[in-house]
Amino acid sequence: MRGRIDSQGTLFFAVTLESLIPKDHPLRAIKKKVDGELKSHSAAFTAAYSGTGRPSIPPEQLLKAMVLQALYSIRSENQLCEQIAYNFLYRWFLDMKPEDPVFDRTEFVHNRQRFHESGLVEKFFAGSVFASVQQEAASREHFSVDGTLIQAWASMKSVRPKS
Repeated sequence: MRGRIDSQGTLFFAVTLESLIPKDHPLRAIKKKVDGELKSHSAAFTAAYSGTGRPSIPPEQLLKAMVLQALYSIRSENQLCEQIAYNFLYRWFLDMKPEDPVFDRTEFVHNRQRFHESGLVEKFFAGSVFASVQQEAASREHFSVDGTLIQAWASMKSVRPKS
């Protein structure tokens, strides 16, 4: 007998994002290392933000979103936010629940100056790379990246003359 498509959607369903991610997915190991590195910078995050006012998006989520953007070669913060909205793997990596609203690309704009002044991005990525090399999870050998992303992320302020 021919099956039929049930066009009546389920109103509620119970699932955890943890159960959707395969146990051997490579992002699991990366998440563990990234979370450990972020935890070590908790005091710096607290110092960079005011104690009063409206709560912001956690800086940990924004930095982890930047990791996703680099790992998956997502061209823009706009596309990144769009993909977070429908990709459960990304939501799991960012410690978001399925029903959580996705932050807007302007959150990156609003926090970019704060990250620059406090050096949070540099500390986080430098610590992540150092830890990966120490644990032999990364090599000191040649590697390839999408240079267009790096070029897009670079600004004239970051250019320094070579000696």
